[in-house]
Amino acid sequence: MSRLSRIPLEGIVALYFLSYIPNIILTRLATSGVHPERGRALTGLETLPVSLITNLVLTLAFIWISGWHRDAHGLRVGGTRLPVPTRLTVLSGIGSALVLFTVPLSFTFTNVSIPFIQLLMRGDILIIAPLVDFMFGRRVRWYSWTALLIVGVALTFVVHQRGGFRLPPMAIATVVLYTVGYFMRLAVMTRISKSGDEAGVRRYFVEEKLVALPLSVLALAAVGLTGLGSQADELAWGFTRAWSDPVFALLAGGGFTLTIISVFAAIILLDPRENSYCVPLERSSSLLAGLAAAYVLHLFWNQPAPTGSELIGAALLLGAIVLLTVAPRFTRSRARST
Repeated sequence: MSRLSRIPLEGIVALYFLSYIPNIILTRLATSGVHPERGRALTGLETLPVSLITNLVLTLAFIWISGWHRDAHGLRVGGTRLPVPTRLTVLSGIGSALVLFTVPLSFTFTNVSIPFIQLLMRGDILIIAPLVDFMFGRRVRWYSWTALLIVGVALTFVVHQRGGFRLPPMAIATVVLYTVGYFMRLAVMTRISKSGDEAGVRRYFVEEKLVALPLSVLALAAVGLTGLGSQADELAWGFTRAWSDPVFALLAGGGFTLTIISVFAAIILLDPRENSYCVPLERSSSLLAGLAAAYVLHLFWNQPAPTGSELIGAALLLGAIVLLTVAPRFTRSRARST
């Protein structure tokens, strides 16, 4: 964390962007084409177990090896100190579990483009960011409002050009659950950890992940054990057969990159500046990563290219990132000169 803290926030955003691209590509490839055994493309429920369990194992390893667990609240059991979450980080962990479940799932809808589903999911978060700021009495600066407006215009334009939402029911549920999960996370972050304290960032990350990752895996397993319908069959395959299937390499790679993404995302969102600044910066970066991944998939795997309206939306998002990068420095420089 000490090394990461020396990197400007824009540098962390760039690393977040670069780690997100392979995550999207690997997830999309795992769910594209006809699977030899299943006779169709794999569904999100079939791919999630490997991805989430890999993320769980690697994140716990990172927490232990990095020493971040020492900053969490702890409980001594014998001669060992175990990190434990508080009531609020448990709540945030539940919200994070919803996000962890829905992000990989969002890349698997074959009739919904990656840029479009990402615009919907990220756009909703941009709406709730200033609401959370107002809830906790945090000031929202002019450039944050402007960035929110730019991204809102991009979202509205792309939805209008596409002719409306027209999403499968599972995709709609994914967007709703993702938004609810992020609202819970932002509220807890703002309440306890957006102070600029490095130890606070580590504490929040560890305690939230201790809840979110096991909970997301257990929730999937519970659905699979119900034995009801195609969802249970898909999850059963994901928990048992996927580990020895050739697709495992793609899914494990997705879980590995998701671990890296989660560290960078926590640093960005826990920056002491208002949510209306941090959220557009992080959301716009992930949207642009989705666009870049879509182009890579088009060039090398002949998947659909982004549409013209999605490119215009991406250009607006890039403008929002530039504004959030330049405007704070300009404002500080102007304040020092007066």
